[in-house]
Amino acid sequence: MAHQVHLAFSSTIDGAALIAGGPYGCAQGDLQTALSNCMHPERAPELAPLIDVVRARAAAGQIDALSGLEGDRVWVLHGRADQRVSAAVTAASAELYRASSPQVSVTFDGERDIGHVFATAEKGDCRADDAHLAACGVDLAGEIFKQVVDAAAQPATRAQGELLAFGQRAFAEDGHDPLLADRGYVYVPPQCREQSCGLHVAFHGCEMQADRIGTRFVADAGYNRWADGAGVVVLYPQARSSLMPLNPKACWDWWGYTGRDHDTRDGAQPRWLKRVFARFGIAV
Repeated sequence: MAHQVHLAFSSTIDGAALIAGGPYGCAQGDLQTALSNCMHPERAPELAPLIDVVRARAAAGQIDALSGLEGDRVWVLHGRADQRVSAAVTAASAELYRASSPQVSVTFDGERDIGHVFATAEKGDCRADDAHLAACGVDLAGEIFKQVVDAAAQPATRAQGELLAFGQRAFAEDGHDPLLADRGYVYVPPQCREQSCGLHVAFHGCEMQADRIGTRFVADAGYNRWADGAGVVVLYPQARSSLMPLNPKACWDWWGYTGRDHDTRDGAQPRWLKRVFARFGIAV
């Protein structure tokens, strides 16, 4: 989802961190394709047709012009112990960025000994728990901040800002159900109450929504200490599970359950996000 949103709004968004995700358009609007070709296929997705789609959509205004990627920082991570998504699939995402713009700074990191988890700084059993968080001794949130937000960022000793809940339905347009939870979260560092701050969007993974795991991800993933240090607000939007359309694990829409335009500026979830951005004074 971070990949899709970055390409859709690259004129406004300055970078993205992709954790074990496939390249834009990989699912081709089909769940079975998503589960097979985009997770652990026998070979990497064929990039040429996906790149053609990106260029065509940029030319048609369905996503931002690719010139918006110039100077952006992209970090793509694949854990060596990941058995859910193959390294070749994740690496294809990095290659799609490089093919889309020679001016984008892309780093592929495939050397960390972690699985298909969101790793935290605490040392412990580096296997996913029921919340898909794992104490691996790897501060993944910190790496994301340093790679795409501020290379010189330093975390606060502990988070001192406010974690606030907000009603997500208020940002949905009539006729465009984004299939999101009723409640989302936003973390506001102390200094951001008095001064202008940047905004970082942290998309949860499948089965990591607050309706299932409470505030584990939004409070404990590690972002908030870094947000204090960098002076950046963190938005934690929340997807919801459903059987019609089929999305029982509350994944963000990367295969088309909200409609054929799900990965464009006009998709239901990107349209919702635009309205949230506007609330923060960000025009996209």
